[in-house]
Amino acid sequence: MLRVKVVNKPTSQNSCKGLKITAYSEPSVEAATELLPGETVVKEGKAAILFPSANEVFYNPVQEFNRDLTCAVITEFARELLVQRGVKLVVPGEEDRVVVSLGEEEVEEEKKEEEEEEEEEKNGADEPALTATVGEKCEKGLRVLEGLAASGLRSVRFALEVPGLQSITANDFSAKAAALIARNAMYNGVSHLIQASCKDASMLMYEMRGKKQRYDVIDLDPYGSPATFLDAAVQAVSDGGLLCVTCTDMAVMAGNSGETCYSKYGSVSIKSKYCHEMALRIILHSLDQRAGVYQRYIQPLLSISADFYIRVFVRVFTGQATVKNSASKQALNEIFCCYWTSSGTRLGGPLWAEAIHDLTFVQKVLSALSANPGRFGTSKRIEGVLSMVTEELEDVPFYYTLDSLSSSIRCNTPPMLQFRSALLHAGYKVSLSHACKNAIKTDAPPATMWDIMRCWEKIHPVKREKLSNTSPSFRILSKEPSLEACFTVREDANPQSRRRHLTRFQENPQAFWGPKARAKAGGGISDNLQDKRKKFQNKRKNQITESSELKKFPCKKFRKGTCTYGDQCSYSHDSVPTNEDKME
Repeated sequence: MLRVKVVNKPTSQNSCKGLKITAYSEPSVEAATELLPGETVVKEGKAAILFPSANEVFYNPVQEFNRDLTCAVITEFARELLVQRGVKLVVPGEEDRVVVSLGEEEVEEEKKEEEEEEEEEKNGADEPALTATVGEKCEKGLRVLEGLAASGLRSVRFALEVPGLQSITANDFSAKAAALIARNAMYNGVSHLIQASCKDASMLMYEMRGKKQRYDVIDLDPYGSPATFLDAAVQAVSDGGLLCVTCTDMAVMAGNSGETCYSKYGSVSIKSKYCHEMALRIILHSLDQRAGVYQRYIQPLLSISADFYIRVFVRVFTGQATVKNSASKQALNEIFCCYWTSSGTRLGGPLWAEAIHDLTFVQKVLSALSANPGRFGTSKRIEGVLSMVTEELEDVPFYYTLDSLSSSIRCNTPPMLQFRSALLHAGYKVSLSHACKNAIKTDAPPATMWDIMRCWEKIHPVKREKLSNTSPSFRILSKEPSLEACFTVREDANPQSRRRHLTRFQENPQAFWGPKARAKAGGGISDNLQDKRKKFQNKRKNQITESSELKKFPCKKFRKGTCTYGDQCSYSHDSVPTNEDKME
C-alpha cells in the first residue's frame, strides 16, 4: 500500500506557500518482520528496532538514560492525570507496596483504593475505574507527539513501556525515517498505537493548535537547538500538558557565544563554572517567554543536566492572571570578573529565577523507580540523579565549585565534607548539585565564602612571597576573615545520596560517547564526526619544538602596531607584504 502525505516545505514558520508531496510505502506485516539485507536489530528497553547498516537514520545509544528517564516521567504524569479521568495504571513489575529509603525517613506508599474511590466521587464517576496496561490503547488516555522521531525508538518504547496512552504520533521530516518508523511499529506489534507521520514538526504542531486537537505530551529531542520548535510546541500542548525538551547545543548555552544564545533563546549566556545550571534556566526562561505570548505559563517538573545535553520536563497551563506574574520569575545574572573589586562585571540573562524542579513530583518518580528497579537499564543512574535533585536547595540559584575557589587564592582544595561542615557550623544551608560533581550550593553570601577560604589558607598556607602584589590571590588574602571557620566534619554534611554510594556522576560509557554526526535531510548520515575532528587536529604538521623557529612566522601584534617586545619578540617583525605588493 502506498501512502501519500502532504508535507509543508520547511520555509518560515508563518509561510503556508508551497507544498510538496512525500510518498513512502507502509510495509506489510511480512515485510516488517523480515530483515532487509544489511539491516541490524538494536534492542533497548522493551523495544527491538530495525536499523539500516548505512546508518540512514540517527541513533545514539548513550541517550538510553534520556529515554529511560522520559518513560519514567511520562508514566507518573499519566498516573497523576488519568486518575482524574477514572483510569488506573498498571505498570509491569510494580509491587503493591513501595518503600524508598531516604535516610532517616522512609516513604511508604501502598495502593490506595480508598483514595481512588474518593477521586471518582469528586469527578462524579459512578462506574468502577478503568484499567490501563502497556501496549493497549486507552480511549481516555494520553495523546503523545514525538516531533523528531528518527527511527521511532522512543515512540515504540512509549507504546511498550508506558500505560494509559491513546495514540502516539511519531513524526520525522525524512521520508526514509517515516517509513522506518512504520516498519518498527509493526515489527514491535504496536502499530495500533503509533501513527507514522512525515511532516515538518513545526507545521504539524501549528496544525494541532485547536483546543480539541492538542497533544497531552510533546517530546522534542532534536539534533542541536530546539529553538525553532518552541513557539509551535507551547501552542500545541494541551492545558496542563507535558512538554519534554532536549538541548544539545551546550556550547551556545554555556557561554561560548552569548549573542547566538540571545538570538535563539532570548537570553545572553556567559562563561561560568555554573554554566550547566545556567543553561537549564535559559531554556526555562525561553519556554515561559514564548508561552506568555499566548497567555500561557510553565511549571517545571524536572530539569536535568546530563552528559552533553540538558533535558527539561514542564507542564504548560493557560491563565492570564498568572502570566502577568511571569516578569517576576525572571532575573539577570551578574558576574564579577574580579571577586575583590566592583569593577569588570559581566551581565547575562534574563534567566528563569524560580525553582527548576517540582520536588513532590520528583519524589513520586523516585518512589515508583525504587518499587520497580528492574524496569529500566539505567535505573541506578536515574535513582542517583533524582536523589541528588531532591537534596538540592530549591531557593538557591547556581553554585560555587571548590576548585575555582581554591585556584583564586592559589591554595590546595579543601575536602568537600570539611567545606560543607564549615558552612553548616556558620549557620547556612548547603547542598550539592546534580549538574556538577564538586559543586556547592549555599545561601551564604560571597563574603562568607571568601572568609572560609581565608581561614582554610591559614591552616594550609600558601607562599605569600610568590604572589604578586596585584594578583587576585594576594588582594583576597590580604584581608583578615571576619569569622572563624570550623572545619570539624558534621554528620549532616554528608548527604544521603553520597552515603548510599548511589551512581550520581557516571564515568564516560564509551570512547567518543558525545553527540554523533548529524543526519542529512535526505535521510543519510553526514561524514564521520571523528574524521572531521582528526582533520582539524595538529593543523601545523611539523610541530615547533624550538623557540627560534617561531621567527618564521609574522607577529600579529606587530602587524597591528601593538607589539611592545621589539627585537626580543619571538615572532618576525619583517614587513608583511600588502595586497598591492602581491599583485605586483
